[in-house]
Amino acid sequence: MDYPALTLLSLVILSFIAGFIDAVVGGGGLIQLPAVLINFPSMPLATVFGTNKIAGLSGTTVAAFQYSRRIKFNYKLLFVTGISAGISALLGAQLISILDPAKLKPVILFMLIIIAIYTFIRKDLGAVQRTPLAANKQFVYALLLGIIIGFYDGFIGPGTGSFLVLGFVVLLGFEFVTASAYAKVINCMTNVGALSVFISNGNYVLELAILMAVSNVTGSIIGTRMSLRRGNEFVRFIFLVIVIIMIVRYGYDVYFGM
Repeated sequence: MDYPALTLLSLVILSFIAGFIDAVVGGGGLIQLPAVLINFPSMPLATVFGTNKIAGLSGTTVAAFQYSRRIKFNYKLLFVTGISAGISALLGAQLISILDPAKLKPVILFMLIIIAIYTFIRKDLGAVQRTPLAANKQFVYALLLGIIIGFYDGFIGPGTGSFLVLGFVVLLGFEFVTASAYAKVINCMTNVGALSVFISNGNYVLELAILMAVSNVTGSIIGTRMSLRRGNEFVRFIFLVIVIIMIVRYGYDVYFGM
């Protein structure tokens, strides 16, 4: 298929930015998904989601690998969170054709406002690693986090990485850089769960997905390096910016898009 040069250039630039932001703190889908929707308004929604997730998974996988070279993971915790999130994402993706995701947007908007206020007030949030929770409690929280955020990723999608980062910081007491590293691995699993549905149904455009994936991976490499080099304060700042963008986006959807 032939696409206008400006359309392809727009996808390349926005996918790069999305990969950069997603590697730092998640939320790249807030940029990349609208880029596909705006440039291809007649494309079926499921195809938009599938194409976007192929590109997003590519960048997230590279970021997860880069973080794994610097961050020491608790692999049992990753397994519990990742498996629950992947299964939940698959269920969420299957429900898109049955339920209307727009019905949840007012609730998400309210949650985002609370998150922004809480993160802004708590200057020390995610600055250092808190005292580790008891192992049993840690796994229970990780399981719940995987189920809730995994379903959100499959059903709605944008901002999943940011919600995962917040969950690891608030519930499990991680500092921001470590939380971002864990979020990347879990986000890979939720994307695989959702993509298994989209790909099996043929809901993707391969040539666009490959173009976006290359750009997303490039941004992801740069974003991960900056995150590891500049530390928690940098990640916290980007997190707040992304949450504010999400508030604006969901606020528009709730009051003007429904």
